[in-house]
Amino acid sequence: MPHVFEYAVLRAVPRPERGEFANVGVLLYCPELEFLRARTFVDAHRVRALDPGFDVELLESALAHLGTSCDGAREAGPVSGTTRGQRFRWLTAPRSTVVQTSPTHTGFTDDPDAELNRLLAALVLPLGD
Repeated sequence: MPHVFEYAVLRAVPRPERGEFANVGVLLYCPELEFLRARTFVDAHRVRALDPGFDVELLESALAHLGTSCDGAREAGPVSGTTRGQRFRWLTAPRSTVVQTSPTHTGFTDDPDAELNRLLAALVLPLGD
């Protein structure tokens, strides 16, 4: 039987005041299967097209920390003591930083890990790969 899931696209926003972004990952939450995970892919060329001086290593570090937050690891800070649902809401809350999320969307899946891979390929990875 399929399970409801929610997802949001992770966006790199090198200059938040301009509102331009490049998709760099997907965050997927499936409460019934206790699944909360992010997958990322940073195309440095695409991000630097928005801001040639942008620190891609800093972006990759921020995305790694986001993954740690999904896992609820202690080094994620106070968010680690919350439920998966609370972490998902915290991670998808609107913010004016260089990593932002799209609005959340929903779907049904039997395999959230495969769905996360499918969404990454469809929404983030360069076309043709």
